[in-house]
Amino acid sequence: MLVLFETAAGYAIFKVLDESKLQQVDSLYKEFETPEKANKVVKLKHFEKFNDTTEALAAATALVEGKIGKSLKKVLKKVVAKEAHEELAVSDAKLGGVIKDKMELSCVHSSAVAELMRCIRSQMESLISGLPPKEMSAMSLGLAHRLVVVQDGFTASVASLLDDLDKELNNYIMRCREWYGWHFPELGKVVVDNLAYCKTVLKIGDRTNVATTDLSEILPEEVEAEVKLAAEISMGTEVSEQDIANIRHLCDQVIEISDYRAQLYDYLKNRMMAIAPNLTVMVGELVGARLISHAGSLLNLAKHPASTVQILGAEKALFRALKTRKDTPKYGLIYHASLVGQTTAKNKGKISRMLAAKASLAIRYDALGEDTNAEMGAENRAKLEARLRQLEDRGIRRVSGSGKAVARADKYQHKRLEEEESSLQRSSISAYLCHR
Repeated sequence: MLVLFETAAGYAIFKVLDESKLQQVDSLYKEFETPEKANKVVKLKHFEKFNDTTEALAAATALVEGKIGKSLKKVLKKVVAKEAHEELAVSDAKLGGVIKDKMELSCVHSSAVAELMRCIRSQMESLISGLPPKEMSAMSLGLAHRLVVVQDGFTASVASLLDDLDKELNNYIMRCREWYGWHFPELGKVVVDNLAYCKTVLKIGDRTNVATTDLSEILPEEVEAEVKLAAEISMGTEVSEQDIANIRHLCDQVIEISDYRAQLYDYLKNRMMAIAPNLTVMVGELVGARLISHAGSLLNLAKHPASTVQILGAEKALFRALKTRKDTPKYGLIYHASLVGQTTAKNKGKISRMLAAKASLAIRYDALGEDTNAEMGAENRAKLEARLRQLEDRGIRRVSGSGKAVARADKYQHKRLEEEESSLQRSSISAYLCHR
């Protein structure tokens, strides 16, 4: 059996000397406790070194996507194809299926193979000769850095694409409503949702078809009845079949773009939860991606203090305020976070400052921490929501009147009664003296 082993420095092909050892999966690690024992189980047959980090990045990207890169194809043709009768152990079952289809090589992937890969990795420096440990660590660090930059670049591109799609969708929907409004203006007032509006227009076409068209799959029953009633008394003008065909084509475009946007948003959500789960929980997928895009990478964003994270994206307003000696902005991209959006205008500055402080901790935890869970982000978000409720309740109490104000009113009224009583007493005494 041959073993395909991937490293940051290149591809290694090992020959399994004693396949009976693989049957004892639970105790296989004992055979790799020392370099001498490891060399009795597997032996290096060939090592194909990468020329630079660019080649290593291309190979790693191909492996992640389950494809055969140029370097891997070269190794398989040079070494493995000569011993086609041997089975090839691979770490990924998907990659093994691709190799089997394209190279016609028998591949195997099992729990024993996965354990063997872990054991080889533990003794990698001694098994792969001619590769200094410093060079291996440098290649690993360089490849990891390039992968992080590429992943952050993907995230930034997806966020920018979502913004562009939103702009295009708004333009398309506005034109669709305006165009079809000449024919059936009442429909725009009855159907408020843009996607439902386009689906309705696509299905009915000419408004004379509304009475015979079933819209129950698109609209609720009461809205459907309102649409049919409005079509009977519509004040819209007549249009040609060519106009209806073009309007339907535009509605098709809106629906396709909306479906693609939903798919792209799910892709961004999954990617953000993999790259920065705590930041995603704190500010949301889209705002987190915009922050990473603005900073250049997650690592660069982790270097910023909380005060910079708070106004990131409002640089022009900041420098304009400093130049004119006016108030500096209180928020930038973080303004679009749900926590800032749901608070009142008076408390937006406080919440954005607190959110930026917690978000900066989440960013550093995601960029430099070893855990990939979002517990810290969820805990800090719960604290911020509690603080937000406290600020809102304080504002309500202040508007409706507090206990101190009521106490002051009672004190004033009591004092006024005392003064009236004392004045009555003085007037009665003076009257008594005059009478005497």
